[in-house]
Amino acid sequence: MVGRPRSEVARQAILKAALDLCERDGYPNVTLKGIAAAAGVGRQTLYRWWQTKREVLLEAMTDLVGTEMRPPPVSGDAGADLAAFLRETFGVAHGVAGQVVVGLMAEAQSDPGFGAELRAKLIGPRRQALRSVLERGALPADVDVELAVDLIFGAMWYRLLNRHAEVDEALAEEIAALVARLG
Repeated sequence: MVGRPRSEVARQAILKAALDLCERDGYPNVTLKGIAAAAGVGRQTLYRWWQTKREVLLEAMTDLVGTEMRPPPVSGDAGADLAAFLRETFGVAHGVAGQVVVGLMAEAQSDPGFGAELRAKLIGPRRQALRSVLERGALPADVDVELAVDLIFGAMWYRLLNRHAEVDEALAEEIAALVARLG
């Protein structure tokens, strides 16, 4: 038996409500019941499509990143492309997306299956995008690209988790300048 197809209007309302609640209340305080109420849908609608808030928020993030972030720039100037990519990436991470990915990453620590899903749907594609920017000449040939990806995103994650400094355009520019000095 095939169930009723998803209503795209309801889906979008749910994803927006989840992000709005996360921004307002923080990831730990978001509940499926609260998402359903804020979206104006019945809980049964929500539970038909998702079993946990992390599933809802992962889908919201993959939609957000898919629509908010453009593919890595290609201008012919590898340093400028890296700076533009990092400004865009860090700009998204600076808002509610940063709160969501921190919450999702925390949940992934105790659930290896969810960790793999998070890497496949969200973390991996952003790593590949950065890798492609770096491989176009932003790094000297003798620098390990995977290590550079870890270092660059490591700075972002450290700031998101520790909250000691912003993940913003200034960080993007500082990292791009640092990478340029490697050459």
